[in-house]
Amino acid sequence: MPTRLVQYLTGVASAVLLLAATPGAVAAVPASPTPVAPASVAQAEAWQPPLSTSGRYIVDAAGNRFRLKSANWDGAQGSWTGSGSVTDPANHHAGQNSYGIPLGLDRVPLTTLLADFHALGINSIRLPFSNEMIHTTATVPDAAVAANPQLRGRTPLQVFDSVVAALTQEGFAVILNNHTNTSRWCCGVDGNERWNSSQSTQQWADDWVFMARRYAADPRVVGADLYNEVRRDVLDDPNWGLGDNHDWYAAAQSAADRILTEANPNLLIVVEGINWTGLPVDGLPHGRPMLTPARTLSHTLVAAHKLVYSAHFYGYTGPSHSGATGIGETHDARYQDLSRDALYQALYDEAFFVEDGGRHYTAPLWISEFGIGAGESNSAARTWFGNLTDYFADHDTDFAYWPLVGWEGHDDWALLRYDTDGHRYGLLDANDWRAAGWNHVMTAPTRTGAVAPVPSWHMLATDHGDHVESLRVRADGDWDSGASKAVCPDGLRLTGLGHTAGRGLCTDVTAGDLRAAGNTQTVVTDERNVPSGGDWASGYTKFQCPSGQFLIGFSRRGGRTSAALCVPARTTLGGAGRTVWFDRSDNRPADAQGGDFAYGDYKGQCADDEYAAGIAFTTRIGSSGGPAALLCRKLA
Repeated sequence: MPTRLVQYLTGVASAVLLLAATPGAVAAVPASPTPVAPASVAQAEAWQPPLSTSGRYIVDAAGNRFRLKSANWDGAQGSWTGSGSVTDPANHHAGQNSYGIPLGLDRVPLTTLLADFHALGINSIRLPFSNEMIHTTATVPDAAVAANPQLRGRTPLQVFDSVVAALTQEGFAVILNNHTNTSRWCCGVDGNERWNSSQSTQQWADDWVFMARRYAADPRVVGADLYNEVRRDVLDDPNWGLGDNHDWYAAAQSAADRILTEANPNLLIVVEGINWTGLPVDGLPHGRPMLTPARTLSHTLVAAHKLVYSAHFYGYTGPSHSGATGIGETHDARYQDLSRDALYQALYDEAFFVEDGGRHYTAPLWISEFGIGAGESNSAARTWFGNLTDYFADHDTDFAYWPLVGWEGHDDWALLRYDTDGHRYGLLDANDWRAAGWNHVMTAPTRTGAVAPVPSWHMLATDHGDHVESLRVRADGDWDSGASKAVCPDGLRLTGLGHTAGRGLCTDVTAGDLRAAGNTQTVVTDERNVPSGGDWASGYTKFQCPSGQFLIGFSRRGGRTSAALCVPARTTLGGAGRTVWFDRSDNRPADAQGGDFAYGDYKGQCADDEYAAGIAFTTRIGSSGGPAALLCRKLA
């Protein structure tokens, strides 16, 4: 969401830097009337839940492309700005006291709100909530639901329940978004910087399991957006892969797997990038990593086709600009200061690269927040919005505008604004200048219909422990106690390994799901399966699968290879093979897909028409004991 009052502590002077508020309402610039794209108010387009992914696309249960054309209906995440009486609307964002429930229920009946959402043409709602909302037992005041008296006497969570049900009954897809820990307005140093800023990681994950279970019977609740705008607090940065209590990569991985295994296996899992690290001071490192770390460390979930990556873009922020004006402002360019070409390069580098096909990080990208005010008069900001919506239109982007609902005279960023009598203002009016960009995004050519399945490529990482993503293997328990284990998700096979980094690459290319029915598996810890005369890595220890089996996992103790995990194939496998050495250089096919799955390490990879049947390594003096060679055999 747009940055409000953001505080940072400089490492040099330990001074608090106050970041600027969202640009407020300014005098509107006359614009030519621009009609909003027509949309049916009856129902969103036909689609069949649940949703999954196929390469860069989200698809429905029939395999048809489902483009997220969304908006953020905020309020349930909280609106209090953190100072003054919580009962005074002046102390809430834009003077709007949400009472911890979605905005507008005090002014407009739900049925009217939903009809207006349909008129915008959107098909999905990002619905933020706070962890505090889940646990609040006090009922909302009658004034908070004045236009919806049927909601009186309910807790914020019960009101949230009713909103979810109303949305899904109207055909909208709902993606739950854990926006804040507390009910305080995001996104500065406010106790909401990280998923565990005001609570433990355990409590955060437990709350997600609770929410996912709560709506598991509603198939149109389609996604879990794990946490909003992960960022620095006063003292420390979040990170992507360090294995500590601030590791967003690991926290998202763990919570995602818990949601999919303990609550609802049908949900899309949305992982946002890191929104801010460093101190916004000229001369000190700072910036928005966004999704750039996923190039070298991407997520692999127990359900291989459920991951969606997400990023946010606002014109007044920048690749290294916090969004501040005045105190705390650096001399870095804002996105709205960039040329069209430079903006597009930044968008690709920070987020859109994940849509590249055939990589371990390939996933759909959802720009789950962007927006601008209806009263914006700054020409650079307006040009940025036009450039951004052009890019979205040209790239067939999944998106969610921020925000959807607001109060007239308070938040002119909202697509729809309502006064105290319930009269509507905003994008559906003829004089809203944003309509041109909105129409372009909504009406540009888009991929529709069936999306053919594409091969999957997924990374395994044992950097800080296990990465066992096969439910079938998990059901059989710990297959190498005390070792760090990695196993491909069900339906994929191991096809590549790094020499020392403990990384692996999984795929289903060419063969699809190669594993036979049943849960038979073989843990290989010696050379008993190497046939006489079949020494394919002379002088090296070889963990080879039995005949008719292939590799789906590996384990290590320290840097040393500990075991190989093999399973039987559903078809006859080829016997002839080749040794792929990678202890002194990379050894991957010239046309290898999957990307750099073990960045900075030597790696080996079988060809697309091969399977991995064995791992070789050595423990001689000077060797790490990591994988040095793969036995790659033809699939048939």
